[in-house]
Amino acid sequence: MRSYRLDSGAGLGGLRLDVSELPVPGPGEVLVEVRAASLSYREAMILEGRYVLPVRDGGIPLAEGVGVVSATGPDVAGPPVGARVVVAAFPRWQDGPFSLDVIDQIGGSLDGMLAEHVVLPAAALVEIPDDDLTDAEAATLPVAGLTAWNALTGGRGIRPGDTVLTLGTGGVSLFAVQLATAMGARVIATTGNEARVGLLRELGADVVLNYRDTPDWPGAVRAATGGRGADLVVEVAGNLESSLAAVALGGEIAVVGFVGGRPPASLDPYAVFTAGATLRPVAVGSRAQLAALVAAVSTHRIRPVLGRVFPFDDAPAAFRHYLGGTAIGKVVITLEPTHDNGGK
Repeated sequence: MRSYRLDSGAGLGGLRLDVSELPVPGPGEVLVEVRAASLSYREAMILEGRYVLPVRDGGIPLAEGVGVVSATGPDVAGPPVGARVVVAAFPRWQDGPFSLDVIDQIGGSLDGMLAEHVVLPAAALVEIPDDDLTDAEAATLPVAGLTAWNALTGGRGIRPGDTVLTLGTGGVSLFAVQLATAMGARVIATTGNEARVGLLRELGADVVLNYRDTPDWPGAVRAATGGRGADLVVEVAGNLESSLAAVALGGEIAVVGFVGGRPPASLDPYAVFTAGATLRPVAVGSRAQLAALVAAVSTHRIRPVLGRVFPFDDAPAAFRHYLGGTAIGKVVITLEPTHDNGGK
């Protein structure tokens, strides 16, 4: 069986191909033949050695992926052999609030999805219909899609008449535009690239603001909402001061991350107090939330936005493309069925 291994903080030089015996599932586990795996911003942080959670050196990377159950261990009630599945990034986080007790994560402290076969806990899997999404599309749900879903539904949620503000055109932000639109929200999206305005409108954004042309984009958000501001902000950039200036009184800022790098500690407590909003950190999501996302994607016929798809043999090129910062849509690595008996 072939897999890629990665050493945290070693850059792309730490990514290497490995050949090993086919793993055998134990009690409560299943063997999954991987069909596709997807990159997310956490991979960039792991490569640079700045990911906030533990990462095991020499582990298999990528938390996002989809595959087909090919064998089961003892005491497995489901999913059955032949089922197409995605896995929750935090396998032991079944439902409820996140805690340090369930901090072990796929593609970090646990082996990830960039392999021909992986052994996974059956309880962490969610079946995904074969006729809704391609494998490449389905592979994008467990991190980017689930993070957006948690940002939109895990706190105050979306209420009738709400305005949702999304920032940029990364994977989480594009999912947030699609999901918020499907849930009936009015969506305001920002971008610094005029060429991406059309995509955001196609996905459902009602208003698109170019923050390079409109430096006071929080003021523009308020103008577009009659002075109220956005009820829910999906904050991925780490620019909390601007998001606080754009959020409505009593609204929520779902703090997903800081793709622009870790910002200086300059947050003004006065700005937090006067905004009257809740700041809620988002750590991907639970298995229950992943199941809800899969159902919502199926119900609303949402198609994830794909950038480029690479074959398994070209995984290093996929990483280079993603790290180049020009990708629009998810970067996915696909695998062909192997029928592996351990000797490949």
